[in-house]
Amino acid sequence: MFTSPVSRRIAASAIALSTGGAVLLIGPSASAGDRASSTVTISAEGTDLFGHVSSPRSSCKRERPVHVYKQIGTRGGGDDQHFAMDTTDDDGDWSTGNTGTAGKFYAKVKRTALCKKDLSPTITVHR
Repeated sequence: MFTSPVSRRIAASAIALSTGGAVLLIGPSASAGDRASSTVTISAEGTDLFGHVSSPRSSCKRERPVHVYKQIGTRGGGDDQHFAMDTTDDDGDWSTGNTGTAGKFYAKVKRTALCKKDLSPTITVHR
């Protein structure tokens, strides 16, 4: 059908342009603007760490992994240690139980396809 190299290049360019146009018309199904806000809290009773994840979208608070970090030095300095992890229950509650560890801690929920990420304030835990 297309025998010359020029004809093949023109045909390939036309196909690429038409395919790219289709991608632009369809677009992604979920954009960052579609993600629901999330809020994670952290509290302590002694060395028991617990908290709550809230969101207007129920799937953003139910069975959501919560990562607890022990702050080393200045927060966000790159040396904070992943300390514990729990998954929220149907109400958005989570708990690490008694860690036996004092220090400064904060909780994090990561971004998902439907939910925004969040970081709690840092709390100080005493034994």
